[in-house]
Amino acid sequence: MIKLRKMKVEEYPAYCDYFIADYSREIVQNYGHSIEVATDLAHQDLIKCFPNGLENNEHDLLCIEIQAGDGLKVIGYLWHSIKSSDASTFIYDFYIDPEYRGNGYGKKAIGQLEKLLISADINQIKLRVAYHNQRAFALYQEVGFIISGYNMSKKIAG
Repeated sequence: MIKLRKMKVEEYPAYCDYFIADYSREIVQNYGHSIEVATDLAHQDLIKCFPNGLENNEHDLLCIEIQAGDGLKVIGYLWHSIKSSDASTFIYDFYIDPEYRGNGYGKKAIGQLEKLLISADINQIKLRVAYHNQRAFALYQEVGFIISGYNMSKKIAG
């Protein structure tokens, strides 16, 4: 069993720590910034989307839980934002703890998200996957995502 639920306020600081570290590494790898610049950019993006923490946002942060022993255990996160004008949502971050990868939890989490979205009359999920993240790319293709464009960049001397 897998469950998606709204993140609790007390869980948000740990998410911020994870996200800033993870996203800053991606920024370094994809755009060649220093880790200091990348960390600042990751922090700015998070503050821009969650200026009031988890309160009053257009973005939803969900915890991905599984049954473990006598209770539920958080094994990942899913951050998305619904755009009602085109009946879509955009996934900004989707994370399964490495210890739990390869067990179908990612597919099940996407399936649960789809159920939530259908009940909200949302009919499309959009996302961006980093070129080097072949594991995520394979998961998204396996659950039915198609390539709808390419992000490209070029470093120029200046």
